[in-house]
Amino acid sequence: MTDIFTKRKRSLIMSKIHSRDTKPELKLKNLLEKRGFIYQPKEFGRPDFINYKKKIVIFVDGCFWHKCPEHFVKPATNAQFWKKKINENARRDKEITLSYQCSGWRVIRIWTHQIKFLKNKKLIY
Repeated sequence: MTDIFTKRKRSLIMSKIHSRDTKPELKLKNLLEKRGFIYQPKEFGRPDFINYKKKIVIFVDGCFWHKCPEHFVKPATNAQFWKKKINENARRDKEITLSYQCSGWRVIRIWTHQIKFLKNKKLIY
């Protein structure tokens, strides 16, 4: 199936997708900073949050980009490209997780669909 958009239009659409400061990350930011986490440190694997004292890294993974087992839907267009891209992301996620764990860190991976807040601002995931 061919793309319904021109290459230029598709490029514009894709450029609007953020890899930083996503809504789910920002929902967690205030809550976790109060607990000693640093938001988006420039560390190996680019974790979304890190707490050096407790040796904890947190990744907030988008369902499409990281192949969520519940919500991932294979793209209908350019299937070979996306299959390779998404599988590489998932492989890299496992490699990064293993690397941190072997170094004595606790790794928490949260799917974006898991982030919910109660009225009293307690995090549930």
